[in-house]
Amino acid sequence: MLTQFFYALRAAKLPVSIKEHLALLDALDQNVIGPGNPDACSMEDFYFLSRAILVKDEKHYDKFDKAFGAYFKGVDAIADFSKPIPSDWLRKEIEKLLTDSQKEKAPKLDYDELMDTLKKRLEEQKERHEGGSKWVGTGGTSPFGNGGYNTQGIRIGGKGGNKSAVKVWEKRAYRDYDDTQELGTRNIKVALRRLRKFARQGLEEELDLDGTIRNTAANAGYLDIKLVPERHNHVKVLLLMDVGGTMDEHIERVEELFSAARSEFKHLEFYYFHNCVYDYVWKNNRRRYAEKFSTWDIMRKYNRDYKLIFVGDATMSPYEILQPGGSVEYNNEEPGAEWLQRLTQTFTKYAWINPEPQGVWQYRQSIDVIQQLMGGRMYPLTLKGLEDAMRLLSK
Repeated sequence: MLTQFFYALRAAKLPVSIKEHLALLDALDQNVIGPGNPDACSMEDFYFLSRAILVKDEKHYDKFDKAFGAYFKGVDAIADFSKPIPSDWLRKEIEKLLTDSQKEKAPKLDYDELMDTLKKRLEEQKERHEGGSKWVGTGGTSPFGNGGYNTQGIRIGGKGGNKSAVKVWEKRAYRDYDDTQELGTRNIKVALRRLRKFARQGLEEELDLDGTIRNTAANAGYLDIKLVPERHNHVKVLLLMDVGGTMDEHIERVEELFSAARSEFKHLEFYYFHNCVYDYVWKNNRRRYAEKFSTWDIMRKYNRDYKLIFVGDATMSPYEILQPGGSVEYNNEEPGAEWLQRLTQTFTKYAWINPEPQGVWQYRQSIDVIQQLMGGRMYPLTLKGLEDAMRLLSK
């Protein structure tokens, strides 16, 4: 069984060796997990043991998770994100179709009212509700729950659909973008050439030794010096990438762009954020709660000659940009707009790359707000969009 597991990992392009596979077998033989009763060890124990032995670089964790899940179908859940809200309240039994009239009557509260009302509902509610407009539940037009319709609510459990939640009540695990993703499409390959052109600039100051020798020999020994453009990769880039939530729809394209940037920019620094930048960012999504980097420190650490590039779909509740405490994940003291303005004032060469189709931008209020904060410097993740952004940043 574990031999086939080893081959499954290799098929997923994980750099797993025979030596590591034998080390895993030896650990199981030595009862490293389930001491005294190996049969009692859980699938979770085996997952962490095998990952610790077989995976030597954290950037491969996501590939390992996918291969592990595909091979051990039906295994127990690895993580437990239990909530204080009873799961029965959030059980979605029917897909209720709401009329336009019902949608228009959906209760809309401002941010402070929304948070105060949720607190009251949790104190008062004693049972499950479905299809209503008041209580925490599923379906209906209530601002609290999932599976229904409300343009200014708090999604609790379930999957997002309308992309309009003001906050999201759940602990979400994001994964890092894979910087080894091969560029698979013609457009991204062309974009790579644009990035290369942007990254390599110079004057005609470098000695062409071969050309000088060749021309001198052809000139009967009289020295004929030839110069060629200097090819120093001296452009510095600070890349801030949105991750998780609606960005999951764009993972492949952003990974291709990230791979291109990693290969072309010698001086590249990158960090992650979710939806909007606030007082901290992070470099590793698995440790984003433990290893945070202050946005103030980022602005102090890197010189003003860094080109600042945001990558994100700018799709969120406007509260997340304009409202203190508007983040879907925690109560930020200052609105995201303040931090975006500070960043763009610190790094005067900046642009925002948006993977969302440009045709939907006009229907997203948050995209319009971000565009205004960027001074119109938002470009689609297309060949022309990248070319225009690179041209702006190279001026």
